[in-house]
Amino acid sequence: MPDMERWPMGRLLSTAARLVEHAWNEKLSDVGLTHAGVIALDVLTVKGPITQATLAQIVRVQAQTMGKTLTRLEAHGHIKRERSLSDRRSHVVSITEAGSAALVEAHELEHQVLSTVAIDADKLRRELKIVVRELAARDSTAVADAIVAAADQGH
Repeated sequence: MPDMERWPMGRLLSTAARLVEHAWNEKLSDVGLTHAGVIALDVLTVKGPITQATLAQIVRVQAQTMGKTLTRLEAHGHIKRERSLSDRRSHVVSITEAGSAALVEAHELEHQVLSTVAIDADKLRRELKIVVRELAARDSTAVADAIVAAADQGH
């Protein structure tokens, strides 16, 4: 293991984030989900049925990228897509009961990932939220706003 004592904070944060996401994605695959799928299901839970294009806008991805995520979610029965009654060219996406159950399990799996680490995960979460809020408040650029908005839409 490299000498992490010398690593800058940003490297520690990004490395930890990648390792947590990797471990979580491994667990999510057993439920038929990915990190991107969890974000989509979270948004659908909060917003209710919305068009595929709106969902892509909210999570700030290309419609084509969202389409791939939704195809996987649909194949596992986590969402359903129906033609919009007001615009036959678009699809309205909604979460199914199976999707809601998978989302609950995904959140439990996220907690399991950090349960094996000797830290107070709730305290870490509170501290990270402080970091995000304070850095975003200092940086009023469109990029910072988009990063925080995308994160807020997902949870």
